[in-house]
Amino acid sequence: MQITSSLVSFVSVLWMTVFSPAGCKAKPDNCRLWTEPQMPGLSMNGDFMIGGIFTIHYYTKSGENTFTTIPPQPQCSGRSVYEDLRFARALEFAIREINNETVLLPGITLGYQIHDSCSDVQMAIKCAVQFANGVDPVFNESCSKSVSATVPAVVGDSSSTPSISMARIHSSSCACLGDKSQFPAFFRTIPSDQHQAAALARMVKLFGWTWIGTVRSESDYGNDGMASFLKAAHEEGICVEYSEAYYRTQPHSKLESVANVIRRSTARVIVAFASIGDMRFLLEELAKPPSPRLQWIGTSSWITQSEFLRYNMCAGAIGFGIPKSVIPGFRDFLLDLSPAQALKSPILKEFWESSFSCSLKGRAAGARECDGSEDIRTLQNPYTDTSQLRFSNLVYKATYAIAHAIHGIVCNDTQCDKTSEFAPWQILDQLKRVNFTTKNGYQVNFDSNGDPVAVYELINWQFMKDGTLDLVPVAFLIHLISDSLSLCSESCPPGTRKAVQKGRPVCCYDCIPCAEGEINSLDCVHCPPEFWPNAKQDSCLPKLVEFLSWNDTLAIILMVFSITGAFMAVCVTVVFYKHRASPIVRANNSELSFLLLFSLTLCFLCSLTFIGRPSEWSCMLRHTAFGITFVLCISCVLGKTIVVLMAFRATLPGSNVMKWFGPPQQRLSVLAFTLIQAVICVIWLKVSPPYPFRNLKHYKDKIILECHLGSSIGFWAVLGYIGLLAVLCFILAFLARKLPDNFNEAKFITFSMLIFCAVWITFIPAYVSSPGKLTVAVEIFAILASSFGLIICIFAPKCFIIVFRPLKNTKKHLMGKVPSKAL
Repeated sequence: MQITSSLVSFVSVLWMTVFSPAGCKAKPDNCRLWTEPQMPGLSMNGDFMIGGIFTIHYYTKSGENTFTTIPPQPQCSGRSVYEDLRFARALEFAIREINNETVLLPGITLGYQIHDSCSDVQMAIKCAVQFANGVDPVFNESCSKSVSATVPAVVGDSSSTPSISMARIHSSSCACLGDKSQFPAFFRTIPSDQHQAAALARMVKLFGWTWIGTVRSESDYGNDGMASFLKAAHEEGICVEYSEAYYRTQPHSKLESVANVIRRSTARVIVAFASIGDMRFLLEELAKPPSPRLQWIGTSSWITQSEFLRYNMCAGAIGFGIPKSVIPGFRDFLLDLSPAQALKSPILKEFWESSFSCSLKGRAAGARECDGSEDIRTLQNPYTDTSQLRFSNLVYKATYAIAHAIHGIVCNDTQCDKTSEFAPWQILDQLKRVNFTTKNGYQVNFDSNGDPVAVYELINWQFMKDGTLDLVPVAFLIHLISDSLSLCSESCPPGTRKAVQKGRPVCCYDCIPCAEGEINSLDCVHCPPEFWPNAKQDSCLPKLVEFLSWNDTLAIILMVFSITGAFMAVCVTVVFYKHRASPIVRANNSELSFLLLFSLTLCFLCSLTFIGRPSEWSCMLRHTAFGITFVLCISCVLGKTIVVLMAFRATLPGSNVMKWFGPPQQRLSVLAFTLIQAVICVIWLKVSPPYPFRNLKHYKDKIILECHLGSSIGFWAVLGYIGLLAVLCFILAFLARKLPDNFNEAKFITFSMLIFCAVWITFIPAYVSSPGKLTVAVEIFAILASSFGLIICIFAPKCFIIVFRPLKNTKKHLMGKVPSKAL
């Protein structure tokens, strides 16, 4: 049996969505339900209420929907399920027994409201909403109910699908209900089908049945249970010929199709994971000639149903059932039903009238009036049969569990407070802690999934001496999962796939390793492009994303050099500015020197843009900033080189060359050279700019996050233009290398350009061949190396003279008029 405790937290939200009238906040009068509430089939008032929802009917009916008025509400229909009526009355009996207790909830009266879900999700949710909000059609001014739920805990439903619908808001054994992330407020007194499925597969294997068929209910119970069984059967090396599904509301042609598949199959063993209603229809169809002689393997939902014993074709059926039990006094309670009591409950009234074929309220069409001679003790049906109480005991235990949870909240060591108000989460918290023994000797507690200990009886349908079938317990089993397996072939280890052995059944196979980049599922399959198999090759994991991040050791080293270079450029600028009037600074074109130092500072800093996760803006900035700052730098060096050449030629008699390359022309040349590079960058960014790109091809198990160049022509045009200026500067400086020794500016420029060109010539093959983040590191290294070459070769000698050899910082020394010995 299911226990759903935290009901308000779900269904109150649902009510506001479905039932709240438009504009209810405007007027209190408008805050009314749109439909009549569903009245309980069985009820009794009390200080604290317990809800019950059971599948007493299997069908619903509703009138025609005209789409002009409120749709008619569905009503239960069909023949009553007497066994589920007994479940409902087990809840009644347990509450009446608890109310007479002196230890459990002394002075407290429990009440109940029991509804019929008709095995219908819509009806189950409607009942659950009422449990949370009550049945009063008028709400208060805020259109809300009390904080505490009308019914804080519910027992039921006996079907898994309605239970799932309510738990998102006892024989709900679907293993899916053990998922606490989806059903945090769900507890049950029946074991999860996961245990039963594994036990069934083990039992089938022990009997040597390796070729079987399966049939299931097309519902959460059947689908989830059969999925667990098929998984366990697959691990046991059992082969399944067919797996059919059916639901009782589907067309009869579907039922016939399933029955024909079973008849035509060569498998003589069939495992049925089906509900009572679906199994009833299937057995009725298979009972028609020709009836197949099958070995049935049953689940707890139907293997203990005595009404199915009339099908002799199921003789020998075996399966796991809920252990039978005895509830003292329960049979007398069931039989102590009078016509007057039946009239108080629509469910009991229907039961009475259908059992005795009479009407309790005057003569009805086709039925006689009940005259009082009816004796319920003469009935022989599942309602009165208490010889094998199984699921009824689950209801009994569930009701006591809720009572113990309420006791833990409202009672202390001395007394209980019937005026206490509590939230549903308090019931939930107490249910996790309950651990008690019922009057009939059953231990009740729950594990972390809200499940009890898995306990089953092994039931066998055997012919008795009088020729009738009966349920015979074969063994009493507890904790059925076993590690000892017997397989035709061992399960393939992770990273391999199955290959059927020629001439042998499909259950016998060899294990072949999966190819690189594949995992084993039903077969070896490729991982998606951005995923890669784990070490076991049994699942796909996201590939590692690689880029030169700020916390990377290599990035930190490069960042230190970048900041150090920028700091050096600033320090040289300070030294030059402080000694701007000295001969060595004035002789080396101080204006171009300061501009060169500024550009070198930018060159050092622009390398930082290459570090970090590439983005659209960073990709465009890093390449354009690098291109423009380096052209500005080389333009300044080129200007200084031309000035050196012009100055030397200007000393010749009659030369007037310096007027063609004075300060205005120097500024204009630097601006012109830089502007050309800026135009190239703008065209590049306009036509096909760089963008962040996830490179999946370079590495198989990693993703390289890099900046795609966009237009390769644009990138190489920027780089080529820098190289052109550098080569031109190198040639001019080389031509000026034989200037007087003391005037060694041209020599330093030549050496710096030699380093610059060497760095960038070696950069090209290194850039193309470097993988992953090393590509970025190579580019940063080239920027830093060439920048350090320029600042050290051009400015280090001058700073050394200015700071440490101030006697050489004279005009005579620069003009070469000081004897060498004095130097």
